[in-house]
Parts: sequence; structure tokens; C-alpha cells
Amino acid sequence: MPRRTVLLFAGACIAIAAALAVVTMVVVTGREQSAPSLSASSETGQPMVGGPFQLVDQEGRTVDQTMLEGRWSLVFFGFTYCPDFCPTTLATLAATQAQLGADAEKMQIVFISIDPERDTPQALKDYLSSDGFPRGVIGLTGTPDQVAAAAKVYRAYFQKVGEGDAYTMNHSLTVYLMGPDGQFRSAIAHDLGPDKSAELIRRAMARG
Repeated sequence: MPRRTVLLFAGACIAIAAALAVVTMVVVTGREQSAPSLSASSETGQPMVGGPFQLVDQEGRTVDQTMLEGRWSLVFFGFTYCPDFCPTTLATLAATQAQLGADAEKMQIVFISIDPERDTPQALKDYLSSDGFPRGVIGLTGTPDQVAAAAKVYRAYFQKVGEGDAYTMNHSLTVYLMGPDGQFRSAIAHDLGPDKSAELIRRAMARG
């Protein structure tokens, strides 16, 4: 193949690759995000996830991180206007509850809104009472600063996208399994499925 043709072909390949990279970046940043890395660890070897927060539950009561003590907890960040991932994840957690059987009584599910502008306590209460969602979910919201502080200690990503009433929220999808001491035990992928999620939770409970 003549040198000029080779150079033109190579240039075309580079241009196509660059275009695909841009498209991929736009698709990824325009959708809900994967969780940030949980690699940073404490002296105990556990990732540094979780910590102090102060928020308001769907009954209007002020709560803090001590609400996690005494029970196993699944902590999930989302918002009530979420069109797909949040309702799907909550429905999966309902199926996980069913798979756990009696062990589900040892656990609470905590849904933290990353959209405090719209997600008032009443909005959370109405949303979380929807059919197909887990029973007894605790919904939390707060001021923008309180929500940002809670997301930071859980290393959860979120970002407002758009303006006006039609805005949406990008956010990470990880469910955080916290032990009855309020400490992080494991991350559960949002698409792991109820069977594998229940198995992971049972193993964590057995280890304590």
C-alpha cells in the first residue's frame, strides 16, 4: 500500500477512535455514574466509607449516623424523580428482602436523597410507600450542605444536570452494606441481583 494511502488510513482510524471516545464520554457523563473507587482504607484494612451525618427522615425527625447502630443497614443514594435506576434498585432490594427470609428482620434499608430541592420529607414518604418497593424503607433528606456532607463520607457521586423544572441528577449506584456497629462491610453492585445480594449479606452477617 503506498505510503500516502497508509498515512491517510491511519489518520482516519485515529479520527474515528477519537470520535468514539468523545461519544463514550458523553454517554457515560450523561447517565448515572458508577461508584467512585473504595480503595482508600483505614488502619483496619476496611475502605473508609461512612461517617458522621445529620439528615431528616420522611417523618420530619432529625437523625444522624447513630441510626445505623444495632441493625444491619443497606444505604443507597438516589432521588424520587429518578426514571430507572432508583426504582429498579429498590425493587431488587425488595426481592432481596424476600430472599433473606427471617434474616431480613435484622436489616433496615436507608434511601438518602441527593435531590433535596424536590425531595421533601413528604415527597420521600409518598415515593417510598409505592407498591413493589421494600417494606419499611427509611428515607432521608436535608439541606444541600447536609446531603453533600453525607454523600462525601460515603464517597458517593452526584451532580445536577440541566436547569429549571426538567433537571435531573447523575449519581453513583452502589448500595452500601453497613454492620450493626455502623461500620462499612461491603459494597453491593446495583445489578448484582437478589439471589447473589442475599448470599453476600448472609456471608457478612455470619462474619459479624
